[in-house]
Amino acid sequence: MAKQPHYIREWRKHRDLTQEQLAERIGIARSYLTKIERGTRRYDQPFLEAAAEQLRCEPCDLIMRDPSDPEGIWSIWDSLKPAERVQAIAVLRAIQGTATGTNG
Repeated sequence: MAKQPHYIREWRKHRDLTQEQLAERIGIARSYLTKIERGTRRYDQPFLEAAAEQLRCEPCDLIMRDPSDPEGIWSIWDSLKPAERVQAIAVLRAIQGTATGTNG
């Protein structure tokens, strides 16, 4: 069985929860959560949705986003105010246009 990459443990720790606390909130056994975090048991969509709800994030965050990475693009994005996000998108579009030679 190939290990499914995820950041479930990182999100749990980011929210200052123990395995027991998160498992209880989701309604599963701690041993089940341990196996998922270790990669010895596969997660499924219902698990991701339940875990994301308790961890106050989106299910896709659990498999794509490391909340402990201060240099991660989403960590930076989350720290921006709405007006700064508009500016950031404009800068990224300009960079994208420059990279593809379609700046305009």
